[in-house]
Amino acid sequence: MRLVDLTLTMRPGMRGVDWEQAKTVERDGWNARTLHLYSHAGTHMDAQTHFAAGPGTIDRTRLERCTGWAWVVNLDGLADKSLITVAHLGDVAAKFQPGESLLLRTGWSRHVGNPQHYRDNFPRIADDLAHWCVEKRVNLLGVEPPSVADVNNRDELTRIHHILLGANVTIVEGLTNLGALTEQKVFFVAAPLKIEGGDGCPCRAFAMEGLPHP
Repeated sequence: MRLVDLTLTMRPGMRGVDWEQAKTVERDGWNARTLHLYSHAGTHMDAQTHFAAGPGTIDRTRLERCTGWAWVVNLDGLADKSLITVAHLGDVAAKFQPGESLLLRTGWSRHVGNPQHYRDNFPRIADDLAHWCVEKRVNLLGVEPPSVADVNNRDELTRIHHILLGANVTIVEGLTNLGALTEQKVFFVAAPLKIEGGDGCPCRAFAMEGLPHP
């Protein structure tokens, strides 16, 4: 089995990330930080309450909604601001079984060091793909950009999140390192903190390769 980390490293200066030294070995006998995290910073999971698409919160997200077999779709080379449609899925669309998960490899995480470009120009989910995810009962939809929809277009942002979250499609945004995956189907895990009433939360996301497929 091979483990592949798909999580952005959080560091000060990243949107929604900061910390301060709370304890030091020299002064207190141990090191500890006080973390300040936006609930949708870095690699993160959305809950239904993020867009009032249902009652679901992060702490009520069942573990089986955080794991599953996922198809990896290679979309390297998409133009900025492209809409990702069902047609982009290629042969995966025909092979996909209801309840499986989908990881969209766009290479977008390479722009994370350029925050404005990373946030304003990413490829996003088209309406037809969002509805397809609902029809196919996609368990987890993972993307590299910071959102599945244009963060500068409130109507699109709300509509796409409502379509997906309202149908219990778990959204994981801000993935990285999908290019390191060598198999078209992997076992994917995205584990958020269990925050009471959480509308979203940073998570540790990773994939397992080399496992026998069901």
